[in-house]
Amino acid sequence: MINKKTLLIIFVVLFSLNHLIAQQETNHFWSHVRFGGGIGLNFGNDFFSGTLAPSAIYEFNKSFALGLGLNGTFDNQKDVYKSTILGGSLIGLYNVINEIQLSAEFEQLHVNRRYNTNLNILNDNYWSPALFLGAGYRSGNVTFGVRYDILYDDNKSIYIDPWVPFVRFYF
Repeated sequence: MINKKTLLIIFVVLFSLNHLIAQQETNHFWSHVRFGGGIGLNFGNDFFSGTLAPSAIYEFNKSFALGLGLNGTFDNQKDVYKSTILGGSLIGLYNVINEIQLSAEFEQLHVNRRYNTNLNILNDNYWSPALFLGAGYRSGNVTFGVRYDILYDDNKSIYIDPWVPFVRFYF
């Protein structure tokens, strides 16, 4: 028969091992997570545009990663146009070789636009989906490339063209 002292020692050892293993698994997970994203500023004659787009990916191995991103954009052209764009994205990255990266990204953005035209004010609220397929050159933590939106809509997309250049950073 096992006495209480032996049972207590076994319980403490098992609890400690379980805690140690859980910490190692958590540390293992976070060692594969990379953070990055983008910042954009554009300004000119009575115009301002700013974007903040943080993201995070999980690298399964040296070739494949999946991640999530957020996007917040504000545009304003004095007395003409104003928009607020908020949303998120899912991204998949595949490194064919260390220098060549292919990507697929689904982005869903809520667009709120306000136009002032000839004393008429037009408000436009809608969701804008985009599905980008891209390719880039990768050097260290930075990838330069271009992506194409296969769901591009001339009237609803926030981008001027379905071809969008990008610079992607992950640390």
